[in-house]
Amino acid sequence: MRADRWYAVEEEPPAAKKPRQWRDKFREAVRGVKCGVRGQSSFSVHFFCAVVALTAAAVLECDHWEWCLIIGCIGLVTTAELINSSIELLFQGLEQEVRDRVSPCLETAAGAVLVATLTALAVGGVIFGRKLLLVFHVIV
Repeated sequence: MRADRWYAVEEEPPAAKKPRQWRDKFREAVRGVKCGVRGQSSFSVHFFCAVVALTAAAVLECDHWEWCLIIGCIGLVTTAELINSSIELLFQGLEQEVRDRVSPCLETAAGAVLVATLTALAVGGVIFGRKLLLVFHVIV
């Protein structure tokens, strides 16, 4: 048999798909955020902490770079939580035998949320701790 005749039936290439429009991509992404937020009780805790952090930043008159760090930390924790939620959703659709094998993946995703949250706490502690020390005239 010749090398160019490995396939018994020559198939036509599949028809090219029509590229999705940007608005459709954004609509799907927003739907994904809604889906991730709705099913997770931990999002309410993260949302509450984000509101507290943003309020504290406004009250303590944070600089623009401090705002950037705070908003970046909020985005980091939210992103980690969305990734964890998507892995949990995938995990729920698996059979028990497969779940037993891939459970470390679920634990690792939860660990990523923990690391992101601890990082945000450390950044917030540095920023808000310094601001509070300045307010109470402990440091000059």
